[in-house]
Parts: sequence; C-alpha cells; structure tokens
Amino acid sequence: MAATLGSRMRAARQRRGLSVRALADRLGVSAATISAIENDRTGVSVQRLLDLATALDVSAGSLLHTAPSSHSSAGTEAWRVFGPLDADPVLSAAIEEFVRTGYHGATMRTIAARAGMSIPGIYHYYESKQAILVRILDLTMDEIDWRIREAAGDADGPLARLARLVEALALFHTSRPELAFIGASEMRSIAEPDRSRVAARRNEVQHRIDLEIAHAVERGDAHVAMPLETGRAIATMCTSLPQWFDPAGPTSPAEIAREYAELALRMIGAREHIFRRHQGAASPRPDVVESRSNAEIDASTTRDGR
Repeated sequence: MAATLGSRMRAARQRRGLSVRALADRLGVSAATISAIENDRTGVSVQRLLDLATALDVSAGSLLHTAPSSHSSAGTEAWRVFGPLDADPVLSAAIEEFVRTGYHGATMRTIAARAGMSIPGIYHYYESKQAILVRILDLTMDEIDWRIREAAGDADGPLARLARLVEALALFHTSRPELAFIGASEMRSIAEPDRSRVAARRNEVQHRIDLEIAHAVERGDAHVAMPLETGRAIATMCTSLPQWFDPAGPTSPAEIAREYAELALRMIGAREHIFRRHQGAASPRPDVVESRSNAEIDASTTRDGR
C-alpha cells in the first residue's frame, strides 16, 4: 500500500518519540484530531501542515513526498503516458452518456443501450445510476492521485515539485477530457456522504499545490503576494482545459502541459526555473528550463489563438 500523508506523519512522530497526546499538546489541538490526520480521515490545511512539520522537526515536503508507486517501470515515466482508459463497459458507456446529456439526462436504459447490455445486466454490476457516477469520480481521483504522486516524487525542491504537479494535472485534463468534464460538472449530482469524501480528495490536490508554493516562498525561491489565491488560479487553469483544448489542434497535450508548468512558476515569481524534463529528443535541455521573459511566455501560450 502506498504511503499516505497520515502514515508519514505517524512515522515521523514515532521517530521523535512523541505520543499522540504530546504532539496534540504541541499544536494546541485534540488528540482525536491528530489521530484523524494519521488515519487519513481528514485533510489538513497548508498552515496546519507547516505547523506539523515544525513540531516534528521535518520538512513539510517530506510529509507530502511519496516514493514512486507500482505504476512506475524502469526507464519510463508512467505518469506522462496515457493509454486506453481502464474502465468496464458500463462505466465507458456511462461516461459517454454523462458527457452527451449530463447525469440527469442519462438513464439506466440509455446507458444499457450504449453498453450493448440489458437493463438487468447493468443492475448486476451497479445498484444505481448514482453508484456509477460515484465510481467514475473515484476512478478520476485514483488516476489523478497516482499521477501527481509519481510526477512530484523524484523532483528536487518545491519549484520542481510544483512544476511537475502542474504538468501532471494539465496532462490529465487534456488527455482524459471526458473524466475531467464530468468531474467539473457533476459534483453537484453526488449525494452525501460521497460528495464530501470526493471533495476532500480534490482538496488534497489543491493542498499539495498550496504547500509547494508556501515552501518555495519560505525558502526564498519564489515571491508572491497572494500565495493561496495564486495556488487556486493555477489549479483552475488546469481544470478548465477541457473547456477549450482541442486535441486535434496544432498544440499537443505535452506542449500545453509544459507551458502551464512554466507559467505556474512565473505566477509565483520563481526566478530560477528548476524543472526536470524527460521528453527525450523533444527537450533539448532535459534537466533545466531557463527563465524566460514575460513577453516570450505570453507569445508561446497565445500562439494559434491559444
């Protein structure tokens, strides 16, 4: 099982010889709060994560850092590779229907027809249309989670991790536009408690971005007056990609992702862009992206009307 923020926090606490109560007292919170974080039952804000890192005498980045998962293979970067979506026929049909008519416009009958199955056959696998939607959103978050973990896992420093996070998010939203569209448009259609659970997973992605920005500012690697607002702007520019990106257009998902990663670093006032690229011949300088002028960034991100 992949390490989580909670498990890494517990390991750091145990290495320091602290009890749950002792750590809670240092932070001025309840022991139940510490227990909930360590068991991944609640998310943490950027400030709380920084406070935890200080109390445990570790870097905030080490609490977020995850070693490469089983998706990795020697010589490849799986997080940049998008093959066919691993979804069963019911989910594949439902994704097409939800994109075409919306969740409320789709029915189990139309999903069954698109899947080439009987209605009882659909119910054999999913008890309701709501269960299908929840599974689609969990599938979406599962894929985002492992891709951003691997993307940031071997990056050196907060600027490089932020660039990798943004690149991974932009790649996902241009390469899996149907999942991204449903995730953006159908959160309102999920019933509790799944709505809060999925929302917490989405918030964790935002928290990762916020933390890397805060860490970069703390180290003096970046200078931004409104870090939280800038972090949300960075995330939003990635999640909005399905609204305009055309995969048949002249710019590839990889090119957009790289541009967005560099743009994110510009947005937080990063003076030196340390951004590892592993694009083979497509990247003439695979390990370092030099700073570019605002005019050059504007020109590259707006070419061909984009």
